[in-house]
Amino acid sequence: MNVLLSSASNKIPLLRALQHAVKRVTSNGIVTAGDLNSNVLSRHFCDEFWQMPATIEQHKDEIVSALKQRGITHVLPSRDGELLFWAQLKSSLKAHNIHVIVSSPEAVEQCLDKLRFGNHSIPGAESNCIIPTSSALEALKENTDSERYVVKERFGAGSKSIGVNLNSSEAAEHAKKLSTPIYQPFIDGQEISVDAWLSEKHEVKAAMCRVRALVINGESQITYTQPQSVFLSEIGKALTSLKLSGPVVLQAIVSNNKLHIIECNTRFGGASTLGIKAGVDSLYWSLLESSGENVAALPVNLSHEKITQMRAATDYYL
Repeated sequence: MNVLLSSASNKIPLLRALQHAVKRVTSNGIVTAGDLNSNVLSRHFCDEFWQMPATIEQHKDEIVSALKQRGITHVLPSRDGELLFWAQLKSSLKAHNIHVIVSSPEAVEQCLDKLRFGNHSIPGAESNCIIPTSSALEALKENTDSERYVVKERFGAGSKSIGVNLNSSEAAEHAKKLSTPIYQPFIDGQEISVDAWLSEKHEVKAAMCRVRALVINGESQITYTQPQSVFLSEIGKALTSLKLSGPVVLQAIVSNNKLHIIECNTRFGGASTLGIKAGVDSLYWSLLESSGENVAALPVNLSHEKITQMRAATDYYL
């Protein structure tokens, strides 16, 4: 087993968690860190390093050829901008016994498009817990009773360009700064993340809610779990309806004891190592499922105690 962590960059906790999962499956398995940049920290912690071409259509044949030459058996994408590239290769690579740990292209596209995601309806749900989203402010004002709004880019992470808690005139003005603005009602509450894993049949095996207590540059530096959250059933229905698979991270706001889903990242999250610690064994399950194991039969041991994760720089000496 040779697992490629694509866009490895400086994601050392993810790299080490992946190495641990690989060793649990096979003692001689390795992890290859791949990145466009050769000057990244991950090259000093991986088993092998590959300075990859950019994950774009023009380099597809070169990348596929290199995967075969290097004996790569699995690919774990870790950056939003490459998810669709790998998702579109998933089916053809499987024919060469190379397994890509990502959802289908259709599911990835829907989650990357915040307008489509915001208009997704959950079958069988009493009320839609996904925050309503519109490309027109006036249309949103007509369909909601909100007087405060969030304005963001339809595509991309866009956390730096987001406008939050704006009145209608401020929202219209902020939208002029964006290329493809979308509008949502502003909801004041506690933001949570949900680490989850789904099978290739879109069945949720486990999920764990966590609160981001300290966020720096968009990444959780202090985060803690919320075991046995009352929203897990509702979250599970939403994830299944999106036809996701593998590790995912869902973002939501809890306000007045109601769940309001913001978006979903179809990848392993920056702080999802806490999910593994709490029992959402996503990387291990992904590797086993691709090997033909019946992951549904494996036990799930979710922690019933609150676990706090603190992320800080550490010195290493070679």
